[in-house]
Formats: sequence, structure tokens, C-alpha cells
Amino acid sequence: MGIAKIKGISTTKSFARSCKELKKKGVKEDGLYYLSTANGVLYQTFCDMTTAGGGWTLVASVHENNIYGKCTIGDRWSSQHGNSAYMPEGDRSWSNRVIFGTVEAATSDDYKNPGYYDLKAQDVSVWHVHNDAEVEHWKMASILRYHTQTNFLHLYGGNLYYLFKQHPVKYLAGDCNKDRGPSVPIVYDLGNEETTTNLYGPYSKAQIVPGFVTFRVFNNEKSAMAMCSGVKPTGCDTEAYCIGGGGYFAESSYQCGDFTAFAWNGYGTHAQWSVARELIESAVLIFYR
Repeated sequence: MGIAKIKGISTTKSFARSCKELKKKGVKEDGLYYLSTANGVLYQTFCDMTTAGGGWTLVASVHENNIYGKCTIGDRWSSQHGNSAYMPEGDRSWSNRVIFGTVEAATSDDYKNPGYYDLKAQDVSVWHVHNDAEVEHWKMASILRYHTQTNFLHLYGGNLYYLFKQHPVKYLAGDCNKDRGPSVPIVYDLGNEETTTNLYGPYSKAQIVPGFVTFRVFNNEKSAMAMCSGVKPTGCDTEAYCIGGGGYFAESSYQCGDFTAFAWNGYGTHAQWSVARELIESAVLIFYR
């Protein structure tokens, strides 16, 4: 299998469907590789070939470009059209086939490639990486890294695209206490339960259990969020510790955005409901295997 170099990063000429497939063919280095969808669409993404046996395909990143914007241009994982009850699903990026961004800018802007909906996977890996970190430094620039190992995606169509078809990120589509999506145990690759808890606000600590990743939750006002990274909610103020919202937040437009209410009590203050500065200033990278 021929290997070429692009800007010093390995890229394969043999277009596999996933990084897992490349791993089986003997590729061992982390880096940027070209993959192909089932329909022959080529795209470039990052492969993590070393964590927990390797073979992890980067499919998306959630980056908060402007925490004060509140569902304005750039909030692709929530809404770019304001806090509107007329758009209860916002941009629907969690459950559509619209792609955006580039892999090299995944820590500087939102990113979603065709693998998000095309790959059939079993588990996810999540990295929180400091904003604007260059690809070759992503691991060193991480504040939290973990993966699942329960094969849970098999129960939801093989990827998050199909999971969110079953559990839509939509205002009024469910209730906080009875309509949560899956909470999946995680294995830490960087960090632990204590460091995860400490990234969130002091008030949030009474409402979260670390050591999980949770998908599609609601808050007290039945507004929806897509993902709670590293935690399982036990309360309903989920806008304070979950990301990727539907198009409408009934309590306040200040909750609307890719990082919801992470700055509710000030930017990076780590007071009351506000998260730590290092969390709000890190992109969330999502991998499949």
C-alpha cells in the first residue's frame, strides 16, 4: 500500500472506509488519511492509531466560536438562526448529512465529515483539545480523552446520525426525567472522574455522575441538548453541562449555542453554573470505531 506525505503527515493512496480498516492493513501512525464513503466520496480526516488498539476515525468536532453569540452564525451544532421556537431542531446537524469545516481546522471551527453518517461503528472516543491546536499536537493539547467499549452504537444503527434519528435533539420532544438517550460508561485515556467533575461548575456537581457519556437530554423547560461529555445527568439543569442544543431554549436565549449555558455566571469563571476556562476554550472531537 503506497503512502504519500502531505505537509509532513502520512496520507494513504489506498482509500479505505475507516481508520479501523487502515489499521488492519498495517497503518500504525496517527495522522491525516484519505477515506472513502460507500458511494465513493473521498474525504480527509484524522486517524488515532494508538489509543486502545487504534483505528479511531475522527468524524466531527464541536467548537464554540463565540460563546456570546448565542445561536448565531457559526453555531452549526445548535442553531445559526437565533433562539426560535419556530425552529425547534435548529440546524439539525446531529441528524442530517450536511458536512462542514476542514480536518486541519477541527480545533478552530466546527467540523463534520461524511464518516459521521456513513460509517458503521460500535464505539466512540472523545477528545477535548485546546482551541487552535495543530493536528500533530492534538494529543498533547488535550485536557480530557476517553472512549467507550460497550459496542453501544450497534443498538442505534451504527453511528450518531442514526442514534439522533431515534432521539431527536428537538425542543418539546421529551421530558428531562424520562426521555434521556443512552448513558454509556467510558474508559479514560487522559483524566479521571475527579478531573472530569472539576471541569464543570460547582453547582453542576450535584447533578452529574462522572464516568459516562450521555446523548440527547432535556432540561427543565424541555429544551434539548445532544451530548453530555464525561458525565451522566441526575438533574435537569442540563444546559450547564451538556452541549449541542436544539433550536430553542425556553428559559433564556442566553442558553442557546453549541456550548449552551457554559458561561451562565461569567466566561470561564468556574463559579456557580459556569464551567472552567479550559473546558470552554477546548473543542470536542468525536471519533468512531
